[in-house]
Amino acid sequence: MQDIEQFIAEQKLRLAQDPKCASSYYNLGVAFMNQGKFDEAIDAFEQAIEESGRMFEAFVNLGYIYFKEGDIEKVVKANLRAVEIEPRYARGYANLGFAYLQMGKTNDAIEALHKALELNPEIVQAWCNLANAYLQKGDIEESIETNKKMLKLAPDFALGYNNLANAYYMKGQFDEAITYCDKAVMLGFEAHPEFMELLEPHRRKAKKPSAIKSKTKQSMTKSKTQKKGKS
Repeated sequence: MQDIEQFIAEQKLRLAQDPKCASSYYNLGVAFMNQGKFDEAIDAFEQAIEESGRMFEAFVNLGYIYFKEGDIEKVVKANLRAVEIEPRYARGYANLGFAYLQMGKTNDAIEALHKALELNPEIVQAWCNLANAYLQKGDIEESIETNKKMLKLAPDFALGYNNLANAYYMKGQFDEAITYCDKAVMLGFEAHPEFMELLEPHRRKAKKPSAIKSKTKQSMTKSKTQKKGKS
């Protein structure tokens, strides 16, 4: 805490010497944001924007604050300004996709998330939100494929396995849903109790001898496939 207070004092001193220093206002905004002082952070970021026409990062941080405050419309506006200033800023498009998804604007979310991943294919959360957008649209197959692409990038991302479990459940492939749900839980994800209840009848069915035999055969096939892929 002492270090951040010292940092804030240093930025204020610089501003006393140069009241139009956009980077000092921006640094103040980041410090206040990290402290949870959102009103002060907003003032600092807005001042940074006023002093410099290229402060796209300030707009992105404003979007984060607006999200924390529950104002999704402002999240969209802030990130639209960010990508208007810097059209190749992938995080801005990723944030837009997330915000559109929260608003139920599925097609807009998909478009923004594709743009984000075109610019930076390693944004795991963008892959995750894209998979959810396809699920929201009712395109289960595309959601499954997108989740699998994401898990190749982040094989320990528990939420991805949970999303796959939901997608396979919606598709009626309950054994797959159980497998991916269990994987998510194993990685530390807290599956929704209602979803666990929905899976329970299918777990009991899978425990019958014939189902166990079938499931074992399927698991062995998967295991061999995985080993072949690693060699």
